[in-house]
Amino acid sequence: MKRIILILCLVLLAVLIAIAVGPMLIDGKGYITVVTGDTAYQTTILSAVYLLTALFLVLLAVLFLLRGGLRFSLGGWHKLTRASQRRALRDFNKGITAYIIDDYSQAEQLLGKSAQLPQFEQTAYLLAASAADKQDSGSSHYLERVTTDKDFIKNAGLEGVLVKVKLFIRQQAYDKARELIDTYHKYIGHDARLLALETDLCLIEQRFEAAIEHLKAARKQKTITRERISAWEHEAFTGMFKQTISQSDQNALFAYWKKIPRKIQQSEPVLLAYCRILAENQLNQALTEILLPVLKKDPGQQLLRAFQTLPVHQGDALIAQVQKQLSKHPQEAKWLSYLGHLAANTGQWQMSERAFNSLLSLEESRYDASDLEALAYVLSRQEKFEQANKMLMRRLKHQPPALQAY
Repeated sequence: MKRIILILCLVLLAVLIAIAVGPMLIDGKGYITVVTGDTAYQTTILSAVYLLTALFLVLLAVLFLLRGGLRFSLGGWHKLTRASQRRALRDFNKGITAYIIDDYSQAEQLLGKSAQLPQFEQTAYLLAASAADKQDSGSSHYLERVTTDKDFIKNAGLEGVLVKVKLFIRQQAYDKARELIDTYHKYIGHDARLLALETDLCLIEQRFEAAIEHLKAARKQKTITRERISAWEHEAFTGMFKQTISQSDQNALFAYWKKIPRKIQQSEPVLLAYCRILAENQLNQALTEILLPVLKKDPGQQLLRAFQTLPVHQGDALIAQVQKQLSKHPQEAKWLSYLGHLAANTGQWQMSERAFNSLLSLEESRYDASDLEALAYVLSRQEKFEQANKMLMRRLKHQPPALQAY
């Protein structure tokens, strides 16, 4: 602004000098004549100086007023907009806090209001949608405002897609979840989070073959835990085995099992899933052929505990193998427990009772409530009801303190 005033002053000074010196150079009398068309205006140098000075002062006044008004307008506008932004930021922070402490109603309200901030818009709408979903209220109007176009994803990442898919699955809107995942299917191999959601959705849709295919990539992801992969393996292969035998026959099931890589066959969730399908369909010979090699290798206690729950109908060969193990390790709790359960499943009550009594003669930490409950069942089947009742009372005392209150 100072430069403009300086320039105007210099221009005015030059004009005044020209007006004053001009008549002297041409030997005039100090008059100025201005001609426009057919009209001529004549004035003295002094009048012209006064007029130009007045115009200059008016110009300075106008510039001063405009400058002051502009400052006031911009200052007021910035103050209003910044106040709005501060309020939105405050709502956003309060909304995050409310979400963390599970106050989802307050979180939804505050986050929805704070979405006017461009830098927080997507996050605010996603969290508001999640808060609404946790209240079982409608979240679709928030999800519709979350941008998931490919240009946005390229710059901002897949977070918006991931949250929307997860919420769609929670709301059982599987068609919408599938449509969104298919749109960004090329990212599945590059983002473990999207791969996990795709696997979950395939299991829900009972697309077990596709889920098993995704497990190949999931096993290579360091961010996906072994526990989660085990759960996927058990559900996917259980579904696939059931689907195969129901849609075809046992030969198709056997053929499918042989196609599975040996390393996957040895995975406990897959092995247990296959054994259960064999047991439930009373494919006893095939079940024995699977279990015998495992029992010969001295499996761990956890796997034997899982085998205990299988509805085995013909267990003579398995019992013989367990007895071989007990001949080497007569006080091995895991084999005594498995023998007791296996004999009980096949109706050999006396053998089961002897195995359980041997187990209970060991330290209390070597057996659990399922062993006591199984022995009570075996005793009741032999009409030893008083002993069975005592065993049930012992079983109740064996429960953890948190369960005794129920």
